[in-house]
Amino acid sequence: MKILVTGAGGQVGTELLAAFPGHDVVGFDHGGLDVGDRDAVHAAVTAEAPDAIVHAAAWTAVDACEGDPDRALQINALGTRFVVEAARRVDARVCYLSTDYVFDGTKVEPYDEWDPTAPQSVYGHSKRGGELELGPEATVVRTSWVCGRFGANMVGTILRLAAQPGPLRFVDDQRGHPTFADDLAAMIARLVTERRQGLFHATNQGAVSWYEFARSVLAAAGDDPARVAPIATTDLDPPRPAPRPANSVLDNAALRLSGIPLLDHHEVPLQRLVDHLLG
Repeated sequence: MKILVTGAGGQVGTELLAAFPGHDVVGFDHGGLDVGDRDAVHAAVTAEAPDAIVHAAAWTAVDACEGDPDRALQINALGTRFVVEAARRVDARVCYLSTDYVFDGTKVEPYDEWDPTAPQSVYGHSKRGGELELGPEATVVRTSWVCGRFGANMVGTILRLAAQPGPLRFVDDQRGHPTFADDLAAMIARLVTERRQGLFHATNQGAVSWYEFARSVLAAAGDDPARVAPIATTDLDPPRPAPRPANSVLDNAALRLSGIPLLDHHEVPLQRLVDHLLG
């Protein structure tokens, strides 16, 4: 297969470039392709004529999206429309990467693929808009709390903060599944090459709060987890502009019920990533 990856300079996009061994993969980062530009998207897809497009490009600055909803919609929702239009011109399948932010976070149990969406932030609304642009033949992969070797993410932030003396404070009232970009890319590659259609939640396993996750990061780095103290989201100073779902735990029900092995517990790739970042 020939695979075109948008957002190839991001955390997941960079890993996707190496996730399709034996296939022809071409990637476009933001500098090479602005997905909010319809003409550019159509030109790139027509020129490459891929069999499948993994659409990982997005504006993921959650708080910045609150201040510029038009830009969020232009890139995340309308940009997806442009990718879908172009894909249909060359008969390519589309796999779209989405987010836990499409939910409001009020459910007690984990969210499965058939739960109703109710995004509370501009970012979540724009990504849900992108989902609505996909047809039934497409693949949608929702994930959460992505960390990886490339770009800024929470593991790198925790390690940077831990290098300074003093306590660290992380919220203990937001829960989710930390997901590691290399594992996620491998799952996306499987769904694409097996031509799986529909909506899938794909995360590493093990639900934790950000407080618990920060403690695990310090432990993996050989530091003292007791340095991490819990704080409530309402006590953050300054408060975050965009609301976060209190419950971001995604049940990988469609994978599980399809007989596809789930990704490892997050502590396995966490140790791998910490060793890489500190090595």
